[in-house]
Amino acid sequence: MIKHAMTKFGLIVLTAALAVGTAYAEEGEGLLASNSSVGNIASLQRGAQTFFNYCSGCHSLKYMRYSRIAEDLNLSEEMVTKNLIFTDAKIGEPAMATIKAKDAENWFGKAPPDLSLEARAKSPDWIYTYLKSFYVDPSRPVGWNNTLFPGASMPNVLWELQGVQTAELAPAKPGEDAHIEKLVLSKPGKLSPQQYDETIRDLSSFLQYVGEPAAMKREAVGVWVVLFLAFFTFIAWLLKTEYWKDVH
Repeated sequence: MIKHAMTKFGLIVLTAALAVGTAYAEEGEGLLASNSSVGNIASLQRGAQTFFNYCSGCHSLKYMRYSRIAEDLNLSEEMVTKNLIFTDAKIGEPAMATIKAKDAENWFGKAPPDLSLEARAKSPDWIYTYLKSFYVDPSRPVGWNNTLFPGASMPNVLWELQGVQTAELAPAKPGEDAHIEKLVLSKPGKLSPQQYDETIRDLSSFLQYVGEPAAMKREAVGVWVVLFLAFFTFIAWLLKTEYWKDVH
């Protein structure tokens, strides 16, 4: 009876796990692989530089302190103060946006969201794909639109690096509306397409790190934990063999 109950419980857990996995798979459909990594310190440093130069004017990281960034990314306080802090904030304070929330609400109608947990909520692949999906759209208030997030109120703040993309429409079939077939780089930016991909990959990695700063240490310690468990399992198997050798 106990065995039957355990089997039934195992099937319930397995079904739930498969359901969760399917939900994540559906959510990630159509996203480009960012290949982000929180283990590459140089990439995180470049991502931090991109964020604070292009994103921190409107977006904050209110759950991340500058001092933590300095510690984790092997940066001195002087380097962070000089290159990443563009407000009157101190090194031990959270990384808040340059624009004030009240001013943002008056100018834009709504304050830009905090991005501390953006990578955890939507994944680094979503951020990477989003930053590759802007195109010129004169019908929008800011002149830009996004194929991943249609109607996005955010302009393409990285257009100088990426260049300007325009949308090419696929031929419409009778009774159907025309849809975007692909985006074409109509005006090159300061970076080549490959360099731009690397830049937003670094930015995605940085936001992934911000979403879970402990991941860096967790992944480093995790290898040793797995090795310890493997060694302990081997010792336990030897001990079990020794105890039960006379019974068998």
